[in-house]
Amino acid sequence: MSFPRDIFSPAPRTNVPLTVVTTPQEHNYVHHDGSTEPGPSSTHPLARPIPRRTHSLPDAPVPPYDEDEEDDFNACAVPRRSADRSRLYPPSAGEATHSVCSSATNTPAPSRSSSPFPFYYSGASSCSSDSESEPESPLLSRSRRPTLPWRNGERPRWWRLRLGSGSSSAGSNDPWRRRRRWRDVSWGLRSCKRLLRRLVRHPFFPKTPVTILLTLLFLTIFGVSLTFLLIYILNPDKEPLPWRGYCTLPQHSGGPPSVSLSPTALLQTPLPTNITYPSFPPPDFDTLAPAGVFIGVFSMDTSVERRMLVRSTWARHMRSREGAATGDDGVATSRTIVRFILGQPSKDWERRVKLEMETYKDMVILPITESMNRGKTHAFFSWAANHSWVPPLYYDDFTQVPTNFTYLNASIPAPSLASHDPLPAHRDQMLNSPAKPWVRPDFVVKADDDSFVMLAELEARLRVELHKEPLPPPPPPQSKIAQPQVQPRGDNDEARVLDYNQIASYFDFSLPSYMTRTPPTLAAVPTVPEEPPLSPDPLVFWGYLVKNRFMAGELYALSFALVDWVANDPVVKTMTRGAEDKQTSKWIRAHPRAEQVRWTSERCWIYDHPRAGTVYSHGFLFPSEVKRVQEGAVRDIQRLAQQAAKTDLSTSTYATPPGQWVAPPEKWRHSTVSKFGVHYSPPVGDLNLDHSVEALVEGSDMSMVHEDGSMTPDLAWKYREGRRRRYEGKRLGGTVVVHFIKKNMWFLETAAALLHGDDVTPLEQALEQVHGNMFPKDGNADTVAHSELEPESSAGSGPSADADADADVGVDVDSDSISTLARTHTKSRTMVRRSRRRLG
Repeated sequence: MSFPRDIFSPAPRTNVPLTVVTTPQEHNYVHHDGSTEPGPSSTHPLARPIPRRTHSLPDAPVPPYDEDEEDDFNACAVPRRSADRSRLYPPSAGEATHSVCSSATNTPAPSRSSSPFPFYYSGASSCSSDSESEPESPLLSRSRRPTLPWRNGERPRWWRLRLGSGSSSAGSNDPWRRRRRWRDVSWGLRSCKRLLRRLVRHPFFPKTPVTILLTLLFLTIFGVSLTFLLIYILNPDKEPLPWRGYCTLPQHSGGPPSVSLSPTALLQTPLPTNITYPSFPPPDFDTLAPAGVFIGVFSMDTSVERRMLVRSTWARHMRSREGAATGDDGVATSRTIVRFILGQPSKDWERRVKLEMETYKDMVILPITESMNRGKTHAFFSWAANHSWVPPLYYDDFTQVPTNFTYLNASIPAPSLASHDPLPAHRDQMLNSPAKPWVRPDFVVKADDDSFVMLAELEARLRVELHKEPLPPPPPPQSKIAQPQVQPRGDNDEARVLDYNQIASYFDFSLPSYMTRTPPTLAAVPTVPEEPPLSPDPLVFWGYLVKNRFMAGELYALSFALVDWVANDPVVKTMTRGAEDKQTSKWIRAHPRAEQVRWTSERCWIYDHPRAGTVYSHGFLFPSEVKRVQEGAVRDIQRLAQQAAKTDLSTSTYATPPGQWVAPPEKWRHSTVSKFGVHYSPPVGDLNLDHSVEALVEGSDMSMVHEDGSMTPDLAWKYREGRRRRYEGKRLGGTVVVHFIKKNMWFLETAAALLHGDDVTPLEQALEQVHGNMFPKDGNADTVAHSELEPESSAGSGPSADADADADVGVDVDSDSISTLARTHTKSRTMVRRSRRRLG
């Protein structure tokens, strides 16, 4: 065995009882300088008797030897010269070291005794006395230290380290305690060093540059792969949604959706064959009074630039407030107010936020810490229940005006107006003194600042919901239905209770009084008290229904009756932490009249920005493209119904039983602009600003331009649709909300696509001048599309007729050039439209 191992390994020795072993009769102490001193002897006349120990010396455990600790022990071990020259090796670490005053020697017993008497090892000290100490002795000048576990051979552990100051405990100023504390720290550091050393010395640990680089590359790949795997597992949205089916099939409008309903439920067997396209607005829309809408845009103190973009675009733009075509002079949105909702700003932004509030007068500071999912939504609705106000109805030419709502009588004087408030409200304060008082809103809307809202479209949807008939109350539970007192019994039933009056009259005698009293158990059952009459206030929850469970948080609306209940219900106040959109849906499900709350979903006209790449993302939608989408989806449903009928004829059983949900066609997920999980890239490179915005419109010719195709960006721009044609000659019926606008550039692209653009393009204007009015009063543009596809067939009687038409209109239009241009590119547009039909 090697020398270091002999040092740190315990030597085998036998345990000899101390009562048997005796001290030598004559044993001399050997000093370091070589001099000797006679030791105590029982035969010496002055020697005093040594008392016997009443206990044995503890045999301290010896820690196992570890090669990695060799350097640490060699550094910490103090070389001590042994007085016994007969020993080959120094004493091991496990042997007990005795005091110089003890009768036991520091060296082991020699192999041959110097006296015929046996050795005697006493546990009592030879210098013991009544005082048990000798202060004047230089060998006992230091006070006895407390015994530590590591002195008995036990190593200190990292969980026993005490790094605190310990000033509150007794003896905290003891230098030995401080030294021991730092020694524990050093032991912890040494443990980490030993662990690292073992790892480095492992044979599989990389040591060369090549292996180190390969190991780092492997760890990097593993970390990235693990990250993406966790993202995929935790992400609930793994495939794009069938948005084309959302725009074709009727959406949910009724009571709260069942929790047992499948999250992807859309098509159910038997498949419908006669589908009516959802159209908007309804025929009697202009007779409905506008709804009062209070929109709270959630923002933060640092989002100054985004608030300025909202103020200058959809909060005040004419096409956002008045709609498409010629608009309505702001009548519809005359009762729509936009305010920014913030939590308490930080110290650095407090002064800036106050200055912004004084300047624009459109900000609300809630008394909470800024946090979306820690009660901000509930704090907003609590504030809105008491402090939200909208302008009154300024026009009286509507036939359907609500008059029985309980909150209609509340009002306050007209407050200060923001620059983007409705124009009729500004006109009222300028012309009338005092202005008309403001009233409670019909709806309170929560919106995010990354949403682009078309105010006229939003108000129109909420107006229709406001004037709908309320849902009927559910049937009362069985416990409240009056049951008959006497139940018919069968032959096997027990005998009925005897009628003593009938028996007494039969035998002609009178009954005693105790038998004529009605027992308490036979008393009449008390009638159920009538419930108070239900409130006529509407109960509406409007938004984008996600997975048939909750309304998406980018924008949802609550009727004022629900807002007032949310603000005052004690149970709701305990449900404010968590994802705010899911929590809001839980609140509505907990309403005492939850079955009468109308959940209205709008999943066609609420979507994410085309560049977002999410499952809710596709190009900017307009009614003309949605009509083409609906036609293609209806053809797909009819094809699926025919295939199901053929399957039923070939087999005796249904391939899919009735009532089962059918997976929608894969083409319903297709978008001509964006792809799920793929970063957006323009169809071709080097597009100018107008062309790049047009390429973001769903179904546009610009979005289907390719490098190797016959359609060029210039031709696609020439054949684009104007706003009048895209809206089919109507004022409403388009996009309501565009969400997930994370960059300001995306915000400006959305504003350019939805708010800008020509009502009539130059080509449409030229065709209108040549072929007459291309937009009939009914708003049908089918004749226009036919005339555009085949302009040469309807160009009249040649160039002379075109010239006469040009002369009548008074505009210099070259009809031959128009016809030639249309004839030249008819093939290209036909190919584009065929591909569009093939995609649905």
